[in-house]
Amino acid sequence: MKILLLEDDILLNESITKYLASIGHTLTSVRDGNVCLTVLEKEKFDLLVFDINVPNIDGLSILETLHQQKKVAPVIFTSTLIDIEDISRAFELGCYDYLKKPFHLKELSIRIDRIAKTATKVMCHKRLSSSYSFNCESMTLYFQDEPQILSKRQLKIIEFLTHNRGFVCSYDMFRESVWDDVDTYVDDATIRTEVNRLKTHVKEDFILNIRGIGYTIKVPTP
Repeated sequence: MKILLLEDDILLNESITKYLASIGHTLTSVRDGNVCLTVLEKEKFDLLVFDINVPNIDGLSILETLHQQKKVAPVIFTSTLIDIEDISRAFELGCYDYLKKPFHLKELSIRIDRIAKTATKVMCHKRLSSSYSFNCESMTLYFQDEPQILSKRQLKIIEFLTHNRGFVCSYDMFRESVWDDVDTYVDDATIRTEVNRLKTHVKEDFILNIRGIGYTIKVPTP
């Protein structure tokens, strides 16, 4: 898994980073809340491991910010304190697990493995509208749980927009991610034509055109 670790204790940060990397995970580690938010603006992660009490912005406030930005990822919180209010707030914000320090690194890996097993299906299958959903693992678009037949390019468009659901994707981003297999330059008109062709195949207009910029899929309300 691609993991972002927020831990201000230098020795513990290094220990967790080395251990999780040694068992196959990809780690980015930070020790400051502001730095953590900056990293999250640029990258997506499969799992967040956050110490609650860190400099500048605490782990709980960072998770609140992510929710406001419609960014979702499984979170394990760690803390030396046992404050029932903090624990309650953490789970209200959607954390998956909570570890009290000190903890054994093996215990952390067990918690991570459990999250990986239980969260993968949910993370891979995302709802796009009241009737449409997309499975990123099988690259399949579903309408009312029935698989839809689309071209390879159309599926790449859906996959790209689903992965960036809630964000406006520019034409340059489409060129880099959807037409990355094409050697020649793909102009904006070609992208618009292909997206419009895709939109004619769906019965709900969940792909929104942001005039002059690109496209987006809004995160559906529960």
